Amino acid sequence: MFRLIIQWLLSAVALMITSRIVPGFYVTGLDSAMIAALVIGLLNATLGFLLKLITFPFAILTFGVFLLFINAGMILLASRMVDGFYVYGIAPAFWAAAVLSVLSMIIRFVMKDE
Repeated sequence: MFRLIIQWLLSAVALMITSRIVPGFYVTGLDSAMIAALVIGLLNATLGFLLKLITFPFAILTFGVFLLFINAGMILLASRMVDGFYVYGIAPAFWAAAVLSVLSMIIRFVMKDE
């Protein structure tokens, strides 16, 4: 349970870092980032999983780049649901998905089981 809370907090921090890197992607504070991280996680676990399953052949043809568009869609949807989390267009959402993917890899590496 403790690891889950730490990963949630690190995901929120990753959102805040991304908001400093990607223009058009804004998080107003840590509370909004934590709620947005939770909503993005729930969307990716439900709707995102279904979309990735349906579009799997297309993801293979594009060498996985299409998965960034699905993640961008989940980010855009989450921004519509969470106050204090704003994404202005598909381009910032796409680049935020790319940056968040790299940051998530780093978080998974740091949080790996030992």
